[in-house]
Amino acid sequence: MKILAIETSCDETGIAVVEAAGDERAANFAVLGNALLSQIDIHKEYGGVFPALAKREHAKNLVPILEAALEEAELLREDTQALSEETRAAIGSILAREPGLTEAFFEFVSECEPPAIDTIAVTAGPGLEPALWVGINFARALARAWNKPIIAVNHMEGHIMAALAQGEDSRRIAIDDVEFPVLALLISGGHTELVLMKEWLVYERIGQTRDDAVGEAFDKVARMLDLPYPGGPEISRLAESLRSSSLGGETAKYTLPRPMIDSDTCDFSFAGLKTAVLYLLKNNPGMSEDQKKHVAHEFENAVADVLWKKTSRALLETGARTLVIGGGVSANTHIRRTFTEAVAKECPHVRLRIPSAALTTDNAIMIALAGFYRACRDDFTESAALAASGTRSLA
Repeated sequence: MKILAIETSCDETGIAVVEAAGDERAANFAVLGNALLSQIDIHKEYGGVFPALAKREHAKNLVPILEAALEEAELLREDTQALSEETRAAIGSILAREPGLTEAFFEFVSECEPPAIDTIAVTAGPGLEPALWVGINFARALARAWNKPIIAVNHMEGHIMAALAQGEDSRRIAIDDVEFPVLALLISGGHTELVLMKEWLVYERIGQTRDDAVGEAFDKVARMLDLPYPGGPEISRLAESLRSSSLGGETAKYTLPRPMIDSDTCDFSFAGLKTAVLYLLKNNPGMSEDQKKHVAHEFENAVADVLWKKTSRALLETGARTLVIGGGVSANTHIRRTFTEAVAKECPHVRLRIPSAALTTDNAIMIALAGFYRACRDDFTESAALAASGTRSLA
């Protein structure tokens, strides 16, 4: 099965062509083509993602990104194609709110053969709605032009599948030998939640943030420290530089709270930690680079401590045999290290799976992986139903 996957939930425009084989018990994936364009440099001046701008950039980049992915997959065949008036009218209606995309779309599909793919998978939520709609409507238009079925994919389900995927070669990965139940810690700029999967594609939310998502807290604290966007990698850079220095083992210069770490739930809270950093900086104005390193170090330690404590509680309560960590924050070096060491020491019976660095950020490969599992159950979506789906929730 060849899957064309589209991801536009936030500020990355991604399209991938993935060939999948096998079934839910053991699946192999070959990444035939993968094109990804980040908008980070564009949004830096806003200190975060500006939705209307993200939508505009997706609309501008989707056709070139599609062409690049198909060319890499050797599925791009130039040939004049004539769309019927009925089809052109239907596609024009679908793309009515994307005038810049419409012209580029018709020019592209009229000059190439429909590629040899079996289905189109597209992120249908959650995410920034203006950004999501561009990808959704692009997928609907392609499905109409090429007469292909559509799979609506939950973005967070994609992160789970990316974490389950294993392989030394990023172009050839597999999902197999998965022991259930699976507990997923999903951590990103918009999400912090613990989700239990007792069997394939059946989810139960075990815990979630009551206020800020952990990635959001990283970005806000980074702004307080006058660090550039995106803040997470910058905080990690400062904290790791302290850990690797001769001062890394000394007593912490500052102490920050670990909100809700001892509560009897699996829920999280990061607003209080963010506020504690704010007051720390107000009480210590004009911080030096060295002082900022200590703040970043303590903040990152506090986050990792809370994430592990809540996750270990959920592991105990659910009896999960596999733990996966997904989402953009799963790229954080200290969090990966904390979980690797803690699982080995405290939960040796649990298998820990963390995505490769290339699959931690938003990408279309993970959407293809999730799309495959939906396709195995014939979970295809009518174009009209996809248009009305809005943001999808796992549990």
